[in-house]
Amino acid sequence: MTITLEPWMIWAGLVIVFLLACSAFFSGSETALTATSRARMLTLEKEKDHRAARVNRLIADRESLIGAILLGNNLVNILASSIAAAVFLTLFGDAGVPVATLVMTLLVLIFAEVLPKTYALSNPARMALVVSLPLRFFVMVFAPVVAAVQAVVRTTLRLMGARVEGPVLSAREEIRGQIDLHHQEASLVKSDRDMLGGVLDLGDLSVVDIMVHRKNLIMLDFDAPNNDIVETALHSPHTRLPLYQGDTENIGGVLHVRDLARALRLAGGDPDGLDIREIMREAWFVPETTRVHDQLSAFRTKREHFALVVDEYGALMGVVTLEDILEEIVGEIEDEHDVTPAGVTPTADGFVLVDGDTPIRDVNRALDWDLPNEEAVTIAGLVIHESQTIPETGQVFRFHGVQFEILERKRNQITRLRLKADPGQSDAAL
Repeated sequence: MTITLEPWMIWAGLVIVFLLACSAFFSGSETALTATSRARMLTLEKEKDHRAARVNRLIADRESLIGAILLGNNLVNILASSIAAAVFLTLFGDAGVPVATLVMTLLVLIFAEVLPKTYALSNPARMALVVSLPLRFFVMVFAPVVAAVQAVVRTTLRLMGARVEGPVLSAREEIRGQIDLHHQEASLVKSDRDMLGGVLDLGDLSVVDIMVHRKNLIMLDFDAPNNDIVETALHSPHTRLPLYQGDTENIGGVLHVRDLARALRLAGGDPDGLDIREIMREAWFVPETTRVHDQLSAFRTKREHFALVVDEYGALMGVVTLEDILEEIVGEIEDEHDVTPAGVTPTADGFVLVDGDTPIRDVNRALDWDLPNEEAVTIAGLVIHESQTIPETGQVFRFHGVQFEILERKRNQITRLRLKADPGQSDAAL
């Protein structure tokens, strides 16, 4: 069988090659613009890169962008396939349609899909900057057509009962997902992940989640002898101490050790020459429902580092400091005056010794676990909540893939536990 190529077939072949190049452009552009880092583009835009500004404008309206790319891609692919079918029908008769289908499928798959998308995935930022100008022009020209298509699609989806709202994830959730992804890919170390996650968590936590509980506070009595007040304050690991009169609920102020030392010097070192009420500072009370992020802003505005947390009845629950908030981001901060707690201590046999008042968040951060902290703040509180009882020493529980063994208990307070990951066991008491 002799195949004769007519001049129009050669021109048709050239048109097909051009259309395949256009298809490759649209496919690569879609991959590049969806894979490129928006943070990188924002940085380039701040550096006065006009191409990055175009990329950001395109990404800002993803629906119109994807609609325009799909419109262009389908248009050139269908046109190329139609021209190829006409050429092969002339050359092979009725067999031209399957031949044209096979040839165009291979050409589109290799040269218009896999090849450009592979390159775009390897160089998303570079390709996004290059294609931004022609793609911006294409989106503007075909905006009415794309808008009409979007209207039809949205109407159809609504009739089918499907949701067509915007993105489900908030910006914080997207950032958190990116942080976890980079940690899994080993491009972000655990300490950095914890710090970044701590910043994002500030808006989800209340001051009651991070405060020092009232039972752990060192408080001073107004009616105590000045010598006792000075002795207690100067030997305390804390620089700010609440002052009360008669009842610990009756907080009258806060004594700063630096103010005390300055007044003591002016009094010639004689505690009896001090008037504690004159050197104390006004107490600042905040409700337990205050968000940590809001409290951080309040600390900065008032230029204070210390606040007393009260419940809805005005009862003292604890204190929150600027250091407590910073520790949620960078981890435990200790200086030479801090009393170092046992906290979370791994042992050689695979167990972990934990103080009962250790926050669940600290355990999760130290051991990379995911224990829930919605119903309890401390590890002891979690065990009591899950077991619905106050456990006895020696009891063992399994909750959330972790084994909890009660080592020490003082009155009704669990003070020491031994933990071990036990994912194969169901929740139970042993």
